[in-house]
Amino acid sequence: MQSRAARVHAPGGPEVVKVEVLDLPEPGAGEVLIRHTAIGFNFQDVYTRSGFYPAPMPTGLGTEAAGVVEKVGPGVTTFKPGDRVCYASGPGLGACASHRVFAADRLLKTPDGISDEQAAAMLLKGMTVEYLMQRCYPVKAGEFVLMHAAAGGVGLLAGQWGKHLGATMIGVAGGPDKVRLALANGYAHCIDRNSEDVVARVKEITGGAGVPVVYDSVGKASFEQSLNSLAPRGFFVSFGTTTGAPPPIEAGVLQKMGSLYFTRPTLVTYTAKNEELRASAAAVFELFLKGVLKVSINQRYPLVDIAKAHADLEAGRTTGSTIIVP
Repeated sequence: MQSRAARVHAPGGPEVVKVEVLDLPEPGAGEVLIRHTAIGFNFQDVYTRSGFYPAPMPTGLGTEAAGVVEKVGPGVTTFKPGDRVCYASGPGLGACASHRVFAADRLLKTPDGISDEQAAAMLLKGMTVEYLMQRCYPVKAGEFVLMHAAAGGVGLLAGQWGKHLGATMIGVAGGPDKVRLALANGYAHCIDRNSEDVVARVKEITGGAGVPVVYDSVGKASFEQSLNSLAPRGFFVSFGTTTGAPPPIEAGVLQKMGSLYFTRPTLVTYTAKNEELRASAAAVFELFLKGVLKVSINQRYPLVDIAKAHADLEAGRTTGSTIIVP
């Protein structure tokens, strides 16, 4: 069996991503062979390609996809050929490919009522929102919540999920089109970082109190805004670095600014146990099937255009979720 796969032989810009033909082994014990029908695209793919997330070279890319089981290896009883499946957390990289051999214990059945594209577009992002807002800092009804990159894939789902929880969602986005998109997806307020003072607007919206939690995937460019938007004893949840790593922060600064908490969580830790993975995915699927969540697939790229997808995402030219079509 052969697979067409995105590969990187040395870190660099979008141009280093190449589509190559690989020979795949037969699925071994506890493994299945999947034919991908839709591949999720996330900023962590950019981190891997650029070398910000170190990976042994050459490397595949991608952690999220949906498709159909073609073969099962010895000992696999939970899946059979023809099953619709998806995944967003598993051993190693390599989702950005036409076919993949994958560990069955990290695989999920795609529920009826959810298309392959929808599963690939929302699973990783949805589970990210689940662990951030339900477990890392459990959001409560009536609270203000500040979310950077509100018009991105995670941001749009967070706006919907937060509204469902009864929170007053405050988004930050770049430009009027992205602000409008965020406001249509659960945000009560959205601040245009290109033309407004984020901290001043947060203080205005919260009556000077600040927010109890800020979720920041931007990193360096938004660090000061996030820190200064928090109420005393607030939580700074830094879960991404699209503009580079935030600067180091001394413990004494957290004390002086109101006994603040600072954490840098990752989905890998929060889905490390299989029961955590399945519970998180089930929560996402349940809210989607109930109509609480909707996924916005705003870009589709064929696998041969994977370098363009990287360039567009890194330049901020995308909104919502992006799908790679094998």
